[in-house]
Amino acid sequence: MNNLLNKIPDSLPDELFEELVNTKGVRIERIVSHGHTSPEQGWYDQTEHEWVLVLSGFGVIEYDDGQLFQLKHGDYLNIPAHQKHRVAATSSQETTVWLAVFYPA
Repeated sequence: MNNLLNKIPDSLPDELFEELVNTKGVRIERIVSHGHTSPEQGWYDQTEHEWVLVLSGFGVIEYDDGQLFQLKHGDYLNIPAHQKHRVAATSSQETTVWLAVFYPA
């Protein structure tokens, strides 16, 4: 049996992206952050929708129009395809574990 909150490295120099499922229509990832943010020079602009859930810690998603979404334990957000976004902040006090589901537009 697997657990999304287990096997978290003690040290995370970079965000950790782990693909859990990849089928023709759906991709599911576990993302682990600890004070990480998106690179300053770019925004994510994906061809698929992304549904994200915060399992532990917190994260702030920013859209390119300035909207901010503060997600804590149990909060989720659906990000439409081609909605430019970035991770503006994650907790530096505890590990943030995200579950991300990517599905066709």
